[in-house]
Amino acid sequence: MRALDIASTGMQSQQLNVEVISNNIANLNTTGYKRQRAEFQDLLYQSIRRPGDTSSDSGTVVPVGVQVGLGVKTAAVYRIHEQGNLNQTQNPLDLAIQGKGFFQVLLPDGTTAYTRAGSFQLNNSRQIVTADGYLVQPTISIPQNTTSITVNASGQVLAQVAGATTPQTVGQLQLATFANDPGLVALGQNLLRETQASGNPSTVDPGVNDAGTIQQGFLETSNVNVVTEISSLITAQRAYEMNSKVIQAADQMQQTLTNLR
Repeated sequence: MRALDIASTGMQSQQLNVEVISNNIANLNTTGYKRQRAEFQDLLYQSIRRPGDTSSDSGTVVPVGVQVGLGVKTAAVYRIHEQGNLNQTQNPLDLAIQGKGFFQVLLPDGTTAYTRAGSFQLNNSRQIVTADGYLVQPTISIPQNTTSITVNASGQVLAQVAGATTPQTVGQLQLATFANDPGLVALGQNLLRETQASGNPSTVDPGVNDAGTIQQGFLETSNVNVVTEISSLITAQRAYEMNSKVIQAADQMQQTLTNLR
């Protein structure tokens, strides 16, 4: 009985759907998190009577035919790179991107990762790093006796050193953009890595080619909408329940056949 297999694919798909939704809700307060959406495709069809086949010697054509679908499969889990809200923190090393770009981070293996989470700090060498201690690229060092740090919209980092009359430029932040942002692969720790699907990064100064500008003293919040996620969760739960009822009905039908004498 095909209904058992078909409904089981529906339950598996809705289980994944719920997992994606639950991950979105879990990351409601994750800085720079981009919500995800599961997308589905129908499976192959078994053609019992193909539309367009001839039905007589005179050449009459079957207008519709009989095709029975075999269920559903997951096609993709799509990351939606919609701008999140900016939350003011007053921390000079909290940086938010107003635009499409990504901060660049040097990983311990020497490769570069990308992030929207701009909650940066200083390490023991006074270099700007992530919460895990990974260097922000290009590497920027803050001088000793710095009394204040300013990062302008164009990504210039200026340090006001004690005794100096004017701030000095100590570095220039650059942002990376991609042809296909959803093609980036998530590594965890708010980090993403380029793939063949995302294309190679284009590195520019903030404010150039839609990369976005830097907002100092702000953090980008998650773009998860709680109301939308709860609504999607209810819909997925109902779909899961309906598929389970199909399995129960198919099982009862098989029992009826088994009990025939």
